[in-house]
Amino acid sequence: MTTLGAFLDRATATLRAAGIAAPRHEARWVIDAILGERRLDGARRLSAAEAERLEAALARRAAREPLDRILGEREFWSLAFRLSPATLSPRPDSETLVEAALSLLADRRRAWRLLDLGTGSGALLLALLSELPAASGVGVDLAPQAVATAAENARRLGLAGRARFAVDDWAAQETGPFDLVISNPPYIESAAVATLEPEVRRFDPPLALDGGADGLAAYRALLPAARRLLAPSGWLVLELGQGQADAVATLARGAGFTHVSTRDDLSGIARALLARQPGGAIGG
Repeated sequence: MTTLGAFLDRATATLRAAGIAAPRHEARWVIDAILGERRLDGARRLSAAEAERLEAALARRAAREPLDRILGEREFWSLAFRLSPATLSPRPDSETLVEAALSLLADRRRAWRLLDLGTGSGALLLALLSELPAASGVGVDLAPQAVATAAENARRLGLAGRARFAVDDWAAQETGPFDLVISNPPYIESAAVATLEPEVRRFDPPLALDGGADGLAAYRALLPAARRLLAPSGWLVLELGQGQADAVATLARGAGFTHVSTRDDLSGIARALLARQPGGAIGG
């Protein structure tokens, strides 16, 4: 029977050899995630079952599988989201979109209608619904497994009564109108996908990463869809890749949107693009 301290030392060496930055921190993270022990007692002896669970998680992390994939869920907007191979793992940067959308839909009591294009785990839509108790929304995705995962997350979070999910290509089957369209589209240039960290290129779904030759293919497809589906003076909120703000803003204006602006994430990167559908005033 090994001790927790001995496992920590060996796990640190294993993760360092795998090329993982801050290997001891990651090793402690594995222990906390698997055993729920943040205050580590290095002398504590592990049971056979505990050692087996830790070894299995360590092997997967050493293969560069992210810990949230190993655990099967990720926290976003203080909510727990189940993941599947067809979904992105929601990143903290994407919370910038939720914050931006909530600033636009200031009346929390209004029955807003929301649409999430490329919903994945449902993180964006469900985070918004958790803050807007009278709102309802639709999440669409090309991947049936992603749609099933998002629907499960809605059930687990008690939001299934206000959320509907469907397999669709940029909401071709939806009619609207919606007060807000939100999306984290694929925006990585095709040639750059192979250069991403192993945690991303091996475990995130390619469909959610590859944005075509210039990274803008998804924006060109979803902007006309949003124009068709938004109510007059409704809002569009899009996630941006680093350095894409000017190009996507140009596309949005070319598609007929007005009041185009951006919001920075906590790193100072323009992460969210906001654009308004022309038309009469909408309460906010």
